[in-house]
Amino acid sequence: MSRHHATPTAVVAEDEETLRHELIDRLEQLWPELSIVGEAADGVQALRLLHECQPDVLFLDIQMPGATGLDVARQVQGRSHVVFVTAYDQYAVSAFDEGAVDYLLKPLEPARLFTAINRVKQRLAGPPADLGAVLSQLGAQAVAAPQRQFLRWINASVGQSLKLITVDEVLYFQSDNKYTRVATRQGEALIRKPLKELVDELDPQQFWQIHRSTLVNAAAVASVSRDFRGRMQVKLKEHDDALIVAESYTHLFRQM
Repeated sequence: MSRHHATPTAVVAEDEETLRHELIDRLEQLWPELSIVGEAADGVQALRLLHECQPDVLFLDIQMPGATGLDVARQVQGRSHVVFVTAYDQYAVSAFDEGAVDYLLKPLEPARLFTAINRVKQRLAGPPADLGAVLSQLGAQAVAAPQRQFLRWINASVGQSLKLITVDEVLYFQSDNKYTRVATRQGEALIRKPLKELVDELDPQQFWQIHRSTLVNAAAVASVSRDFRGRMQVKLKEHDDALIVAESYTHLFRQM
């Protein structure tokens, strides 16, 4: 097994709490032998855990506050196998072609995670890959194409209180008079930010506008169908609401 531990160990470094917990849950399901010895919400915590825990595997978000995933990876120096986590396709194209390290794209797909786990298991018998070439490419891409920072969380009103909601928790946004409704699996909240601003601030790969009054989280879509009037509608996972798709947005679902 690993040169460090009889049982493989891992640290998960991801600044989005919801996604971090999702990744940990799925790792526990797909790789029950793996012992997760630490989780980090920023790059500084990740560096500390890297030194303290000396994990066999480091699941590392590329974009983190404090110190970026690239900063952390430069300190790995052959001590851990690294799986990068990124929301940006351009980071995950040429830099990983050699197959020395693996990557996961957000939102996480179980099948892709399963593939990454199998690759890491095969590599645990040997020393971690030299990250020099990969980091050089990633660093060059980051300089050549600085990444736009999309909205990550919102403050929403729930009754008389304010609640912090990460955008990953949101099923859909919908205009409602002076407010915008925010629907999550836990219920609904209200924000004053108009839908037009949200369209500009949210990641368009994650949130699709399906109507002039509705933005839906693409990862929350279970199916699309036509109602008795012939209108396309979206049904959501683990939620009863059905959302109408305006005719001008039906092209988004042609591949489904």
